Amino acid sequence: MPRKGIFDMKKTVFALCFGNRGFMPGELILGARDDMVKAVTDAGYDYIIMDADATRYGAVETRDEGRLYASWLKEHRGEYDGVIFSMPIFVDENGAAEALKDAGVPILLQAYPDEIGKMDFQHRRDAYCGKFSVTDVFTQYGIPFTVLKPHVVHPLSPKFRENLDEFAAVCRVVNGMKRFTVGCIGARTTAFKTTRFDEIALQKYGITVESFDLSELVYNVGKMKTDARVEAKIERLKNYTNCSLVPDGNMETLAKISCAIDDYIETYHLDALTLRCWNEMETILRVCPCVLLSELNDRGIVASCEIDLCSAITMRAMNLASGLPTAVLDWNNNYGEDENKVILFHCGPVAQTLMTGPGTVTEHKMFAKGDPGSGWGSNEGRIKAFPMTFSNCQTKDGKLIVYVSEGRFTGEPIEDEFFGCGGVAEIDGLQDKLLKLARGGFKHHTSVGVGHMKNVLEEAFRVYLRYDVTEID
Repeated sequence: MPRKGIFDMKKTVFALCFGNRGFMPGELILGARDDMVKAVTDAGYDYIIMDADATRYGAVETRDEGRLYASWLKEHRGEYDGVIFSMPIFVDENGAAEALKDAGVPILLQAYPDEIGKMDFQHRRDAYCGKFSVTDVFTQYGIPFTVLKPHVVHPLSPKFRENLDEFAAVCRVVNGMKRFTVGCIGARTTAFKTTRFDEIALQKYGITVESFDLSELVYNVGKMKTDARVEAKIERLKNYTNCSLVPDGNMETLAKISCAIDDYIETYHLDALTLRCWNEMETILRVCPCVLLSELNDRGIVASCEIDLCSAITMRAMNLASGLPTAVLDWNNNYGEDENKVILFHCGPVAQTLMTGPGTVTEHKMFAKGDPGSGWGSNEGRIKAFPMTFSNCQTKDGKLIVYVSEGRFTGEPIEDEFFGCGGVAEIDGLQDKLLKLARGGFKHHTSVGVGHMKNVLEEAFRVYLRYDVTEID
């Protein structure tokens, strides 16, 4: 069986940590432990927590207590996705630094608000001020951390629930991106220098590229028998989208290619892939693999076309953040006279989750023009309306450079004669953003995901993964 995709994500687990300070009312820590456990579990997440009797109130105050907590974290390495450091009072920043300097995962800093009417010494927290002591010292130590709005927030408030969801998304992106493997099936198409990338630069960021010659895929398909596995794949594709127009022989070939790709995913533990989709597929195998990429993306395996490996990187990041499929699309057409609207398009690799309904597999019109019968596999349809994030990256001078912005698909009509799978996107200040992308040397592709994720992605990219983030907003 092929490896599962990222949609089979486990429940996010937070390691809970609490700060203390000797001259402050430490009794407030006990209530904070209960508050945070309830906040995390009510939001659908899980947690681990150090025993309350391990230190005074189970919190970290001194350097020695920080080292004790660090040892406890080390014992539980691999069991948590992020750390929530809670400051019920003005805490000791030295103990906090000792506790979390080697956490190895994102750290959310949360500080309690004071309450009007409870500003006497027994109840006043001063965490508003103390949070700055922690952020200052963490910055001096080089400990990456996340701070969100508002500056102080009660764990049981709706605002903190929003913070938790945002931080969980940051954790998923960081932990899923800091080490993963992308399969590159085929060489870059000669004409497409726009999709060039630097493997060694990517490896510095924990991204391993496994490269396979397309002739190997063609050979594997050619020797594959039409057995029960291939028959099951044919049924899978027919149930996935409308394949009624596809000749039986081409349908069989598409199924075999899909099985061969599954083998690469399983054998080489691929987390994402990119495929040389033309023109050998069409001239030799007489198919176009768009629908196979669509199905992979809906299955949770990030798959880009045209050997655009950089798009696969940002697609994966948005997959991890949203838990939904993403797509790579061309900046393809203006939409009438509206300068803030653009038709984003590709031949058919868009996951049907992102479409208005099931697609229809057709013969690729570009190939049919000069070589009829050579391009069965383009999954045609339209992209539905949803708020979206768009992003892409490039490698340059050993660095990974990325941009992130937001817009929305409007669901506005595109005439029936428009080939492939497209959607109308509305993006505020589009023309200025396009100028920045052009001046920045970014490609004619962008990747899109469901929902507004700019803050999450930029936090993960800039603070934890150390990508160079280019501002286009």
